[in-house]
Amino acid sequence: MKLCIALALISFSSVAMASGSHSSGYSSHSSPSAYGSTGSHSVSGYTRQDGTYVAPHMQTNPNSTKNDNWSTRGNVNPYTGVYGSKPGDDE
Repeated sequence: MKLCIALALISFSSVAMASGSHSSGYSSHSSPSAYGSTGSHSVSGYTRQDGTYVAPHMQTNPNSTKNDNWSTRGNVNPYTGVYGSKPGDDE
């Protein structure tokens, strides 16, 4: 019985976290980071010159540093959970 209750609580908390972690769709989003509130914006899907389709996605707002980009080491993309792997400004 205790196991069933524990599994139910874990399942419920996972659903609550998933629905409350960010809004659905491609709306503007601003999230605080070590470098302040940088914000993000949606990018519509498009086709590259070589015919490759790029799906709609979110992107950090442009600025003068790489350190707050989701793809930079030490950062995590809040939409995909992927850890950054690219060097920052000081690397």
